[in-house]
Amino acid sequence: MFSLSSTFRYHFYNSVTDMRKGFDGLCGLVHAELGRRPVSGEVFIFVNHQRDKIKMLHEEQGGFVLYYKRLERGTFELPRVNSAGKTCQIRWSSLMLMVEGITIEKYKQRCRYFINNSLPAS
Repeated sequence: MFSLSSTFRYHFYNSVTDMRKGFDGLCGLVHAELGRRPVSGEVFIFVNHQRDKIKMLHEEQGGFVLYYKRLERGTFELPRVNSAGKTCQIRWSSLMLMVEGITIEKYKQRCRYFINNSLPAS
């Protein structure tokens, strides 16, 4: 069952990843290359050189989960990264667009305002 949602933090690894890596190899990458803890509950995203395979590593209660998708045709459209670092945080919506193969040429994120309904009426 796909248990990922918008409540998690997603970290996209900017470098090419050897897709032969399993749980331990990817945990080693997260720890050594990214300086993060694989058991933090965050989701780490890895893509191969041809951009036709993607792996997502996530630790949940009871152990690690590894999501793996291989495309039969085409490539993943990688997120635009403004960071020179080895990783960048991406949004759930960007991940879903990437996995589903949807490319948006031009978009604008509209502001959303928080309305506090808990205040007493005056």
